Amino acid sequence: MEIALLMFPVLLLLLFIGIPVAYSLFAVSLIFGFARFGDKAIFQLVSKVQDVAGNYILAAVPLFVFMGCMLERAGIAERLFEVFHIWTRRLPGGLAVGTVLLGVVFAAASGVVGATETVIGLLAIPIMMKNGYSKSLIAGTVCAGGSLGTVIPPSVLVIILAPIADVSVGDLFAGLLFPGLLMASFFIAYIIIRCLISPHLAPKTLLDEKVMSLSELIKLTILALLPPILLIFTVLGTILSGIATPTEAAACGAFGSLMLALANRNMSLSVLSEASLQTLKVTVMILTILLAGNMFAGVFVASGGISDVQSFLKAADLSAWSTLILILLIAFVAGFALDLVSIILVLIPIAMPIVRMLGFDPIWFCILFLVMIQTSYLTPPMAPSIFYLRAISPPTITLGHMYRGVVPFIILQLITLILILIFPQIALWLPNAIAGP
Repeated sequence: MEIALLMFPVLLLLLFIGIPVAYSLFAVSLIFGFARFGDKAIFQLVSKVQDVAGNYILAAVPLFVFMGCMLERAGIAERLFEVFHIWTRRLPGGLAVGTVLLGVVFAAASGVVGATETVIGLLAIPIMMKNGYSKSLIAGTVCAGGSLGTVIPPSVLVIILAPIADVSVGDLFAGLLFPGLLMASFFIAYIIIRCLISPHLAPKTLLDEKVMSLSELIKLTILALLPPILLIFTVLGTILSGIATPTEAAACGAFGSLMLALANRNMSLSVLSEASLQTLKVTVMILTILLAGNMFAGVFVASGGISDVQSFLKAADLSAWSTLILILLIAFVAGFALDLVSIILVLIPIAMPIVRMLGFDPIWFCILFLVMIQTSYLTPPMAPSIFYLRAISPPTITLGHMYRGVVPFIILQLITLILILIFPQIALWLPNAIAGP
């Protein structure tokens, strides 16, 4: 076995003994870099620092994170959830349906997965518990709705993935739009059908219903939806239309979140300080892992790792489609040990040359990859979405409830993945339409 292929077993060993992801990646890069190149490895590793620091697209990461942190505190989510509840309360599982809708809008307005799940969980769990909803349904709905931040643009993961995969951020955002909305539609349809079959899972709301005229309801809906829709258009619309780069759009979004906090009278020095500190923590974590992953990928490629993998696949005599499925399965399994950013950093530099060599569309593959790691994000036992849920849910919602609750939504995510595999135009029609003839 070539030295490059030994990097993965060593990395997994360090992760399983409890060493943080970034430090594990740094350690493997240094050890194998010096073993393969000697002192010259220093220059290669330093060049990766320059590559990350000089990548202007990554400047969008802290801006998107700040936007998500400010939206948590701007009071937008509370107003949206109230409006969605009014419109959906007569549906079977209406509160759960409203939770998924909130996840869609908040994901499109913030781009941060953890922030989306935290916000919708803090709002939805108490009211669903009060109304006697099944704890498994609560857990599954919050985890699934929160995970939509991965596949509904703008997503921070796309900002990280695009330059590594050498694809356009705007094309990836456009390609994700329909798959993300399709997945959310599946979630809503499942909740309604399941609650129609088993009404005890979601009893009719016990809360007092305010009698509102249609004009009052429309006015309330417009007031609740207009701010996030304007923010979504400012960020996503300007990127897709080519008016602004991702970094410029993220800066506008961050400024817009400040204005929304001011408009909702939720702005204060303490709120700004908390949002800035949280942004700093999350950004440092992401960029540290990003730098470590770039070093790991650099040593792997320079050591001949790509050619080794290609030789292995050639010897295995796998078809193009079998190879594609194998890469996606590896991404899924990697989710049991690595966080989403690390999966991208470790696997994408290896997978993309193979994907291009096999003749697959890189945008289509990246969308398949994101859907797959989102599924891994939801899949026990190492599901990050469940870790977020445990932090914000009451003790009466146990791990058993969480594990049972996410299973139907995992199946729906896999159905979405299969549909994109069979019908690539689900992902490719909008990017091609925007690009024109």
